[in-house]
Amino acid sequence: MKTAKDIIKDLPLSVNDIARLTLEATEELGEAAQGRERTELILLLRRVIRAGVKAVQAEEHTVSFEEAAWASVAARAGRRASTLRDLRHFVRRMLRVESVAKRPLRGMNTRECRELLERAFGCSDHSFNKGRAILHSIFAYGLRQEWCGENPVSRIEPRRIREKEIVPLSPQEVQRLEQAAQLPEHREMRFSLHLLLYNGVRPQEVARLNERHIRPEQGRVIIPAAGSKTGGGRVLPLRKVKSLRGVPLRIPRNWQNRWRALRRAAGFSAGHWQADVCRHTFASYHAAYFRDLGALQLEMGHRSTDLLRSRYLNLPQVKQAKEYWNIR
Repeated sequence: MKTAKDIIKDLPLSVNDIARLTLEATEELGEAAQGRERTELILLLRRVIRAGVKAVQAEEHTVSFEEAAWASVAARAGRRASTLRDLRHFVRRMLRVESVAKRPLRGMNTRECRELLERAFGCSDHSFNKGRAILHSIFAYGLRQEWCGENPVSRIEPRRIREKEIVPLSPQEVQRLEQAAQLPEHREMRFSLHLLLYNGVRPQEVARLNERHIRPEQGRVIIPAAGSKTGGGRVLPLRKVKSLRGVPLRIPRNWQNRWRALRRAAGFSAGHWQADVCRHTFASYHAAYFRDLGALQLEMGHRSTDLLRSRYLNLPQVKQAKEYWNIR
């Protein structure tokens, strides 16, 4: 008959170790273990061991950060192509940080995540915050898959962004764009420029429009939810229709390159062009001329007028606004 020492000879534990562990388990069970016969107590302890093994296995189950990151991206396969490109770009930047790719997701803590963000995106507050949001989503996906027990990114504060002031285009600068759009090689961009300047449509939203969204017979343009930045659709009035007579109401192919070429033709270099300046120009002159923030809020697709009040308090003079709305 085997002795206790024979049974545990291959384990790095002594008989005393096992006795202490058995005693601790019995004490933890408390009343559930009190008064039981030997056989009943052994069965109870076996149940405890099996339950404990399953709990430990569940806690230890995880995947590498790299595997979790790409699985999180794959789970969002239905998103817009531009969104997926951004996700992949930011994930690749994180994976380039030394020793991160193979790190077990469950083993990563808040300090490691903060260091990862600093090393991958530390030079830009905007990139840091976007990287933080994506890293948070990776851990959120990992939680749903039971690859980790918490989301350590939740304890990392986003950086405070100081918005750069965007100065609206002057009426003279708007006229330069309009004149460049009259040139034969840029004529197909006249309608696009109209939407940018007189409807405040974002460049990315213009590029996604097609003939189904342009309703000249109804005097309106539809920005579909799938094509908008914020995921909310809106219907915009087609303003200054007389100036569009003879203009093809369509969005040309290769739009982004055509838009850059039009700006260059109007004398704007890449380094002196702010991405949202047309939208800001529209909002500023609309607020100064029409004095109706409620209507402007609906056209801009904002949830409230708070953003308008914070961004467009330095309004252009009414004289400039009249000049702007009377161009053409």
